[in-house]
Amino acid sequence: MRPAGGPGAAPPGGGPLLEVRELTKHFPIRRGLFSGVSGWVRAVDGVSLSIAPGETLALVGESGSGKTTTGRCILRLIEPTSGAVRFDGANLLALPPRAMRRMRRRIQVIFQDPYGSLNPRMRAGTIVREPLDIHRIGASRRERDERVAALLRRVGLDPAMRDRYPHEFSGGQRQRIGVARALALQPRLIVADEPVSALDVSVQAQVINLLMDLQEEFGIAYLFIAHDLAVVERIADRVAVMYLGLIVESGTREEIFKNPLHPYTRALLQAIPIPDPARARERQVLRGDPPSPAQPPPGCRFHPRCPSAFEPCARVEPALMEVAPGHRVACHLYPGEGGAGGS
Repeated sequence: MRPAGGPGAAPPGGGPLLEVRELTKHFPIRRGLFSGVSGWVRAVDGVSLSIAPGETLALVGESGSGKTTTGRCILRLIEPTSGAVRFDGANLLALPPRAMRRMRRRIQVIFQDPYGSLNPRMRAGTIVREPLDIHRIGASRRERDERVAALLRRVGLDPAMRDRYPHEFSGGQRQRIGVARALALQPRLIVADEPVSALDVSVQAQVINLLMDLQEEFGIAYLFIAHDLAVVERIADRVAVMYLGLIVESGTREEIFKNPLHPYTRALLQAIPIPDPARARERQVLRGDPPSPAQPPPGCRFHPRCPSAFEPCARVEPALMEVAPGHRVACHLYPGEGGAGGS
């Protein structure tokens, strides 16, 4: 279900469901077994974003851009270096372990690898029931098993399959089990980390349709992490583009796909395959590889690969500025009006 008032509209209570401000995660670089820290990998370096109830924000970028690390920091699967993460008014980074465990009922995750994210020694029904057991939901084992059957049925699997092990399922079926497990606790937010990238194209469409149906039925918000913009165009309400630990552009799906401003965003969109040769378009090939997050270049981090770079780009890091309502870009080509902000 799309939020009332269109993508990005404020929820009835006023504030967003999830609000992330200046999130950073720096990993230490150590030389030798007993030596000290010789540097830092700036995997996430000041990310700000927000998600309204029932909304899908897609976080996109190349491998190594910091997308997955951002998602894991929000979930506190890894601890951020600094920043603020507020979910439904609660400061997640200040919660003690027991309180964070209770909060996980409302924030769930779907992992990228449907082969590695399921315990091979557990049957499918046990995998889906495990969150219910941990959080003691349901008055009895029978009630939980009935709920597991309903969940499996809802994601398109026969409840009779509950006694099978993960290796007895196809990749798409395994990911459906992962979706059922995430859905078990009736969360308000699901972090979906490349949930269809390991699946065949036809199966990808089925899983995306399932996620959209579940969102419409239960009002779930998604942080959808992906590198495939063809998938993002189908599911996202808003899009935030990451490069080397920073968000370089954000806006509604329509703005990003019809009016991309940042040269990196344009290059990503031009890389989407077009099956019709008659519609072939000019493709901008980026120079070189992304720099190391341990030694990001000065100024704009994209300038060594940017076809439009000019003199200020190598000296001054551009702020994320609003250039149109709800459309922000960090690029010296678009100075914008007003201050920097999140997505």
